[in-house]
This record gives sequence, C-alpha cells and structure tokens, in this order.
Amino acid sequence: MRRLITSFSSMAVLVLLLMGTSATAFAAQANVTPTGFSSHHVCSVAAVNHAYCNAIQIDKIKGAIVPNASPSGLSPANLQSAYKLPSSSAGSGQTVAIVDAYNDPNAESDLAVYRSQFGLPACTTANGCFKKVGQTGSTTSLPSSNSSWSEEISLDLDMVSAICPNCHILLVEAKSTSFSNLGIAVNEAVTLGANTVSNSYGGSESSSETSYASYYNHPGHIITASSGDSGYGVQVPAAFNTVVAVGGTSLSSSSNSRGWTESAWNGAGSGCSSYISKPSWQTDSGCSRRTVADVSAVADPNTGVAVYDTYGVSGWLVFGGTSVSSPIIASVYALAGNASSVNAAQSLYSNTSSLFDVTSGSNGSCGGSYLCTAKSGYDGPTGLGTPDGTGAF
Repeated sequence: MRRLITSFSSMAVLVLLLMGTSATAFAAQANVTPTGFSSHHVCSVAAVNHAYCNAIQIDKIKGAIVPNASPSGLSPANLQSAYKLPSSSAGSGQTVAIVDAYNDPNAESDLAVYRSQFGLPACTTANGCFKKVGQTGSTTSLPSSNSSWSEEISLDLDMVSAICPNCHILLVEAKSTSFSNLGIAVNEAVTLGANTVSNSYGGSESSSETSYASYYNHPGHIITASSGDSGYGVQVPAAFNTVVAVGGTSLSSSSNSRGWTESAWNGAGSGCSSYISKPSWQTDSGCSRRTVADVSAVADPNTGVAVYDTYGVSGWLVFGGTSVSSPIIASVYALAGNASSVNAAQSLYSNTSSLFDVTSGSNGSCGGSYLCTAKSGYDGPTGLGTPDGTGAF
C-alpha cells in the first residue's frame, strides 16, 4: 500500500517545478509554506523479517506532475555547502557500498546522467569506479528488476555521488526484501572491500531480529542504516548497536553564518529498541536499551534532493526520507577515511563539537522528552546532530 503525504513545509519544490529554476535556487527558496503537495512512500509496508525502502517521492505540486526534464531539489553543491564537506579533495581510495533489494537495470546509465548534469567525474564499470553485483557477488546473475526499488537505488547512488564524487561505488542487489537476503548482501559488500555500507531500508522490530543482527556487525567497516520514515518509533537494522543509526532533518537556506538551518523532520524514526542492548558509548538515560538515532542529515521531502531515474517513473525526481540521509552519512565517513579505526557510531559521541546540533522540531508524541523532540545535545530524531565537516567521523 502507498501512504500519501499531503502536508509540507517548503515552497521550494513548487517554485522549481513550475518555473524551472536551478537546484541551487531551490536552497535559497526553502523557507515558505505551500499547499497542494502530494507524495508517496516508494515501497510497500513489509512483513515481519522483511524490509521496505525508506524513500519518499514527490508526485505533484499544484497539479504539476513530477518528474521533470531538468533537476529540482538540493544539488551536490547544496549538500556539500550545508555540511562543510571536502568532497572535491577527499574520498579517493574509498568504496561506498549500497545494499538494496532487486535489480535496477538502468542503474549505471542513470548514474551517468546525474553525474554529468552536476559536473561530477564519470563513475562507470569501464573506468573501475562503479560495480554492480548480486548478493553473492555475481555480475551476471542478478535478481529480478523492480521499479520501486530501482528508484531507491537511483536515490542511493546519486547521494553517494553528491557527497563523495571521488569514491568508488559498489551496488549489491539482494534477491528479495528478506533480512536474510539483504544481510547476505551486506556481507558480500564487506567481502568485496567496501569501507562503508549504506542500508536505506528497514522493517518492524520483532523478537526474531537478533537472528540476523550478525549480518550488520563488521568491525573495521561502517554500516549505516535509515531510522525510518513513519515518525516516532524504531526499526531494524537501525536499532542494531553495531550500526550507525541515521535520522532525518529539514534543511533550508538561511542568512546565518552557516548559510543553512535545520530542524528535526517530523517523519524521522527514533526511540528505544525493544530487544537490542545499549552500546557502551551511548549514555542517555531514557532508554535502557539501544536508542535511535546517532546522527542525521536532510530527509524531509519538502527540502528534498534531486535524483535521476528512468526505470519506473522517468526523469528528474525529488526525494526525501531517511533513504537520503543514510547514504549521505555513509559517504561522509568515506570522506573522513577512518572506517577501519572507528567502532560503529562511537566516534560521534566523543566528537560532538564537529557536528551541527539540531535543537528544534519533533517527530511524534513522547511526553515532550528528547526521544521525539529535538533539543540541545543528544535527541532521538536527529541524534547528536548533522555533519560539520568530517571531524566527528
């Protein structure tokens, strides 16, 4: 089933889609309240022990149908500026893996259009930058194609490109949405040499989740996971204490010294895990077990990102969801180049001065506590904050 969202907080996407302005102009207009937006969650709700992708696609804005012939939404330059990243000078020698379900037959060609549009260096199979494999590492035996997950794949590949254009990209496609197959794909990504692995999907917590927790435990490699797009509440794999749980924000341009402002996105997942123990480096007092999230980045579809896709809905799209923030954070870790020496999210908790603290916004009802309400310091929806360079990573 598709869950429609019709309440939004930024005029930016409307202005771009109706007037054809640039992705950079989007950021400058991202502070006006519109009406008439509609969007949908790309993937259907999943059964227990299965995952759905955490991508949200904008469909219509006052009758204007997405996609478009030219990009709207936040560009690579916008994201690099907002998070003060050394994207042009760092990332060489690093590989960011994307794990998703099913096959996107147009993944490489769509990626080429995105990178060309924004002046990023080519990343192809031929030049050794891009590689696509099935969950057991085969380049020829790939899963069946799926238009919904192909949109998720395009989003993930484009976000890695936006944040770390010098990184190699490895796409590992699981043959189904089961956590067992997705977990095998994570293992394969690590086997094939990925420094960081992004997982832009999740499913409901259950008593059986500990049976596949080991797939997401890879010391010496950073595993990121989306916190979810349904507001206050926890999903796996973000709840595992061996991953970096990535929440979501609304990101808008500002006249402040940073040039940008952020608040907690009301769709980001957060809260206390029901089954996973608290890691030693997490010391908040409101959860006796693992607390989600650790860190965050833009995820609000109202301040969404530009993505190019041709398998399914074809053209330039605007996406939000924590499917945006997970590959962003995985790519920031790649820019830092320290994946082999940090333990899951531990470094974040000892380097909070290198993060932008997000102090406003909420994702649900929890009695006003930090678990669903942004505040100074740690909170559930945004974790410790968003990247201010790579110092915390």
